[in-house]
Amino acid sequence: MALLITDQCVNCDVCEPACPNRAISAGRTIYEIAPSRCTECVGHYEEPQCVIVCPVECIIVDPERPESREQLLAKYELLTREEAA
Repeated sequence: MALLITDQCVNCDVCEPACPNRAISAGRTIYEIAPSRCTECVGHYEEPQCVIVCPVECIIVDPERPESREQLLAKYELLTREEAA
């Protein structure tokens, strides 16, 4: 599943640099996560780094985007191939 930043975000700027997939960017009012780039850090870390660093605990699993660990790993592999090319 991709992660989702809720409207409780305080724009503290700590999640964006923590994301190894560059899936997080500043949105119109709060930070946003690009579902096509979010692997929940599968392939990089054991836990999502944005969730670890978020001081207000506003990053949740997106209920609209269910993905298995295998799907997240496949997305990670695709992203790393694209970056290597």
